[in-house]
Amino acid sequence: MSSGISVEAPASTSARHSLVPLGVMFLFVGLSVAVVGPFLALFLSTEVRAAPALVGAFLVAGPLASMVSSSILGRLSDRRPLRRRLLLTAALAGCAGMTATAFIREYWILLALTTTLTALSGSLFPQSFAYAREVLAQRGSTRAAMATSTLRMMFSIAWVAGPPIAALLLQAGGFRVLYLTAAAMYAIAAAVVLLCLDEVSPPAHVERPPARRAGAVVWCTLAAIAVMQAAGTLNVQAMSLYLGHVLHAEVREAGLILGLCAALEIPLMLGFGALSARYPLHRLIVVGAALGVAYYALVSLATHSWQVAALQVLNASFIAAVHGLGISYVQELLPGEPGRAATLAANAFPVAALLSGPLLGLSAQLGYRYAYVCAAGLCLLGFLLLAGTAQRPTTNARATS
Repeated sequence: MSSGISVEAPASTSARHSLVPLGVMFLFVGLSVAVVGPFLALFLSTEVRAAPALVGAFLVAGPLASMVSSSILGRLSDRRPLRRRLLLTAALAGCAGMTATAFIREYWILLALTTTLTALSGSLFPQSFAYAREVLAQRGSTRAAMATSTLRMMFSIAWVAGPPIAALLLQAGGFRVLYLTAAAMYAIAAAVVLLCLDEVSPPAHVERPPARRAGAVVWCTLAAIAVMQAAGTLNVQAMSLYLGHVLHAEVREAGLILGLCAALEIPLMLGFGALSARYPLHRLIVVGAALGVAYYALVSLATHSWQVAALQVLNASFIAAVHGLGISYVQELLPGEPGRAATLAANAFPVAALLSGPLLGLSAQLGYRYAYVCAAGLCLLGFLLLAGTAQRPTTNARATS
C-alpha cells in the first residue's frame, strides 16, 4: 500500500506542474476572446458599416465554420501524436486573423478570415482540454475533472477582466488597438505552446462501451448541454433588457450582475472540481441542471434587481457544475477519444447561440420576463435528458480520468 502512495503522489505533482503552462495559455486565449467577442457586432456595424442582415450572417457563419474545423481536427488529433502542433497552429492562426482584422474593413475579406483563420483558432478550446486529459493519463493522475474545471475557471477569469479591458482599449485607440491586443495575446499563447508544452501520444488502447448504447447517452448528454447553454446565452442577452424594461433598473446594473456571476464561478468551479473526486460526474451535473431550473424560474418571478443579484449564487453554481464538468463527462463517455469528446461538447455552445436568438426575439414580443420562463424550460429539458441517461461511464474510463 505504501508503494502505491509513493508512486501516485509524484505523478500527480508532475501532472499539475505540466499543466501550469497550459493554464497560462488558456488564460491568454480567453482574454483574446473576451476583449473581442462582446464588441464584434459593434465593430461590424460602425467600422465595417455592414447592414444588419450581413452582421447576422457574419455572426452565424463564424461559429458554424469553427464547429466544422474543430470537428475535423478533433478526430484527427485522437489518432496521431500531433495535439501540441495543433495548439500551436491554432494560436498562430488566431494571431494572424486578429492582426489582419485590425487593418481590414472590407466585409467579404473579413468574412473569409472568420471562416478560416478565426475558425481554426476556435479549436484551441477543445484541444486544450484534450491535451490536459492525456497529460494527466500519462502521469498516472485521476483528477482530470478537477483539471478541466480549473482550465474552465481560467476562462471565467478572462471574462471578468476582458470586457473592462476592451472598453479601455476602445477609448484609447479604437478597434485597431483592440484587435492588435487580441493578436498579441494569441502570440503569447503560441509562445507558451512552443516553449513550454511537450507533445503527448494518444492512449494505446482503451476499452470502449458498446457503440449503440454509448452513442445514445452521448447524444442525449450533448443535447442537454446545448439546451442548457442556450439558457445561459439567453440569460446574458436578456439581462439588460429585463432589468431595464421589466424591473425598471439602470442598465449598468446588468453589467454588475453578470460580473458578479463570473466572479462567483471561479471558486465554485474549483469546488465542483474537488467534488468530482468523490462523486460521479453524472450526479453532479444533474444537480447543476436542477440548480439552473431553480435560478431561471426564480428570476422570472423577481420584482427587484437586488433579487436577481442574490440569485447569481444559483446561476454560478449551475454554470460551474454543467459547463465546468460537462466536457470531462463527455470524455468519460468516449474513452480514448478526448479530442473528439471535447470538440463535441464545445460545439454545443455555437448551437446554443443559434437556439437562443429566436427565443430572445419571441421575448421581445411577449415581454422579457418570458425570456427567463423559456430559459427555465430549456434547463428543465436538459435536466430530464440527463436524468434519463441511466448509463454511467465504464469502470475503465473512470480509472483513466
